Amino acid sequence: MAFITGIQVIHAPASALNNAGMQPGSATENAVVVKALRINGRSYPYVSAQAYRYWLRRTLEQLQPDGWTVAPIFREKKVAYTDANPIEYADDDVFGYMRAPGKSIEAADSRAAFVDATETKETVTRVSPFRVGTLVAMSDGIVQDFGTMSRHEGDPVPHEHQFYRTSLKGMFSIDLGRIGVFTYENRTGFLNLDETRRKLAEARGLVHDEDNRAYRLPDSIRLQRIRALLSAMPVVDGGAKQALHYTDVNPVVVVMAVVRGGNNPFYYAIDGDREGLARPVPEAFQEIGEIWGDQILSPLYIGWVEGYAPEGRRQLAEIQETLQQAYPHGVVLGHPRRVFAQLADELSRHPEWLA
Repeated sequence: MAFITGIQVIHAPASALNNAGMQPGSATENAVVVKALRINGRSYPYVSAQAYRYWLRRTLEQLQPDGWTVAPIFREKKVAYTDANPIEYADDDVFGYMRAPGKSIEAADSRAAFVDATETKETVTRVSPFRVGTLVAMSDGIVQDFGTMSRHEGDPVPHEHQFYRTSLKGMFSIDLGRIGVFTYENRTGFLNLDETRRKLAEARGLVHDEDNRAYRLPDSIRLQRIRALLSAMPVVDGGAKQALHYTDVNPVVVVMAVVRGGNNPFYYAIDGDREGLARPVPEAFQEIGEIWGDQILSPLYIGWVEGYAPEGRRQLAEIQETLQQAYPHGVVLGHPRRVFAQLADELSRHPEWLA
C-alpha cells in the first residue's frame, strides 16, 4: 500500500476564507463570523475539509486536465448526489460517493442537463482515496470589521464581518492503490459497484480481480487521474469573501512523499511563529528521516514559495545536504508547483506504487 502523504500551508494575509454564517445578538444584527476553533480561550480560524474539497473539485472542473472527467449531479427533492460511476468519472473515483437505489433520472446539473443517471440496484458507497484534513490557523487573532451600505437615500445600514491574518496548515493523503480500483464487497464504503456498474466494468474491459472482489482500470488511466489531481492542488482557487479579501489559496509550503501505509509523519515538521508564518523544524525533519526512512518510497519533496517567510526557505536550503543523508531517496526543494510536477513524473517511473 503506497500513499502520497503530506502537509500543506496556505497564507491568509487578511482573509475570511470559510464562514460560519450570521452571528446572533451582534451589535448591528447583521454580522458574519468565520469558522474558528476555541483553544485555551483563544480563537484559531480554520478552513473545513469540506470547503477545501469543494475548492479543489471546482478547480479540476475549470482546468479539465488530461484524464479528468466530472460526474453530473442529480437531485430528488432534498437529496443530491453524483452519478456514483467511478468507471466513467474521475471525480467519483477520487472523491468517493454514496447513492441509494433508484431509476435513471434527468440531471439537475445545468452543465449536464441531458445526462441520465446510471440506474442503481442497491446502495453503492465509495471511501474517498483522497483524504484531506482541516486547515487550522497557526496563530490566533480575529478582527471585527464594520461597514455600511450607504448607496441609497436615508440612514446607512450597518453590517460587520470577521477576518484574520495567519497561515493555515493541514494534512492530505492520496491512496494510490485505491484510485481506479473498484470493489464490490458488501460492506459500507466498499460496495463501489452494484450489478449495473459491474456490467459496465465488464463491457469496458476492466481487469477483474476475483480474489479481491474488484475491477481495475488500466494503469495508464489511473496514473492520468492521479496526475490530474496533483496538477490542481498547487493552483487551487476558492475561498469566501474574495470580493473584499482577495486571497491566493495556493499552498505556499508543501512537504510530501510517497509512503508505505497511510500514516502521516510530516505534520510536526512545520510549525508557526508568533505572526502565524510557517517555519521549518530542522530536528523534526531529521528525526522523520531516521524513524520513517524505511517506509518512505520516494524523495522527500519540500515546496516553499520564495518571498514567503524567507528565513524558512533559507534554513531549509542550509540543511538540505544534511537531510539528504537522512532520507534514503534524497530531498527535493523548490517551488510547490514544481515539486508537485516532479512527484507526478516520479509516479510514472514506479508503476509498483499503484499495486
